[in-house]
Amino acid sequence: MRNIAIRVGLFLVVGAGALIARPFLTGNVGELKVGECFDTPDLSQTIEDIQHHPCSESHGGEVILVGKHAAAKGAPYPKDAVLTSEIEATCTPAFKKYTGLNASTDPNWSFGYFYPIAKGWADGDRGFICYATRVDDKPTTGSIKKS
Repeated sequence: MRNIAIRVGLFLVVGAGALIARPFLTGNVGELKVGECFDTPDLSQTIEDIQHHPCSESHGGEVILVGKHAAAKGAPYPKDAVLTSEIEATCTPAFKKYTGLNASTDPNWSFGYFYPIAKGWADGDRGFICYATRVDDKPTTGSIKKS
């Protein structure tokens, strides 16, 4: 019985540690959640993992929306211009709702997004993530979420 109690105790300690450390860990970009902050990656390459940060620390992006494209599984991968246009049409009002700012006119803030590559799309991934970021790409501290 004591062995079981020790194992349960270890499991609880490890689980609590993982929850506490999550904001500091590198994780899959697809696991980001609304309100989480992260280092903005080099967007010239495929992004798989991303460095999480508490929003109180220096970071480049803050998730404002986690969405899913409406295309059915098995639908062909859309042309990039079509896909990004549809995502931007969703991210724009999400940015305003989350921040209270207008992305097209604010001099300091805008948004970016992650979306699946063709291989992920073929595997059924329809998820996308919109995030707030500074126009000058400089890191920031604190949350951009409106009060």
